[in-house]
Formats: sequence, C-alpha cells, structure tokens
Amino acid sequence: MNLILHLLLDAAVIFGLAYVMPQVDVKNFGTALLIAVLLGLLNFFVGWLIRFPLNLVTFFLLTGVIRIVVTAIILKLIDKLLSSFTIRGFWPALVIALAVAVAGMLIDRSAPTPEMVESGYVALERIVAQLQLV
Repeated sequence: MNLILHLLLDAAVIFGLAYVMPQVDVKNFGTALLIAVLLGLLNFFVGWLIRFPLNLVTFFLLTGVIRIVVTAIILKLIDKLLSSFTIRGFWPALVIALAVAVAGMLIDRSAPTPEMVESGYVALERIVAQLQLV
C-alpha cells in the first residue's frame, strides 16, 4: 500500500511541477505515473551504482545530497528515454528530485510503524477519530 501511495504522490509532484515550471513538460498524468515507476526502478537498480562511489568520496557525510543529485541525473536519463517528458536543464531536474524526496519523507513519517499496527494503536486511533466526528 505504501508503494502505491509513493508512486501516486511522486507522479502528482512531477505532474504538478511540470504545470508550474516552464522548463518541464509532461504530456499527461499517465506519463507522470510512468515516470514515477521508471524513477523508482532505475533508483533501485542503477542508483546505487552511482551513489556508492560518490558516497565513498564524501565519506558518507553527504548521503542525502548525493541521493537527490543522483535522482536528478536519473530524471535526465528518463527525459532521454521518453519522448513525452522533457526537462530543459539540470536545475529543474534537481528541483523535481528535491520535491520528490520531501514528499517521500512526509509519507514515510506519517505512515504507522509495524509495531503500532500490531499493538492495535492504529485501530484505536481510528475509533477515537470516528467518535469525535459524531
């Protein structure tokens, strides 16, 4: 469920920023969803190949910054792969990568932990929320 939420939010962020930024062009929301899927797959399979040497050079002190820069590089790679997605310049790709990282962080922080789900805290929280609405 969390993966689907991440993909939909990443697609919404990409599509929304394409609407706001004139340097970015996305054909439709389906294309933005495809970009989000490709971004996740390429980050998983290729991203670590780029991130690991860069993290070694910086002694793992700039891991977050390197992750955002590598995501921007992967977005530029997706730009070359898809004709319905264009990014003119590296800075817009960096802005999109930063926005996707912030959105992902917000989802991860608001998601309940497995311990919370097992203890019934989440179910109890929903019951209390429903009682307050009535």
